[in-house]
Amino acid sequence: MKTACGGASWYSLRSRTASGEMMNPAAMTAAHKTLPLGSKVKVTNLKNNRSIVVTINDRGPFIKGRLIDLSKGAARQLDFVHSGVARVQIESVDGSGTKSCA
Repeated sequence: MKTACGGASWYSLRSRTASGEMMNPAAMTAAHKTLPLGSKVKVTNLKNNRSIVVTINDRGPFIKGRLIDLSKGAARQLDFVHSGVARVQIESVDGSGTKSCA
């Protein structure tokens, strides 16, 4: 996967994810439209440079301009729960083929 930059939001549901597991708002998980379920990506908040690794376990986001939907726990770690959205960079955890976003 190449590096991608875009909008991130967070969600906190109590339902099943696309992977079949129950959504855990405290877990380090995320929804992405096309990345394989179970894959891990590093997500960096471009405003404060905080980074975490999340597991893709759901599909989405379904709002134009959004790249990824994070669990509330992941958004808390990246410090954007209050704002609701952030500009982020996502990249594969092995760092292959990455370049930073402007």
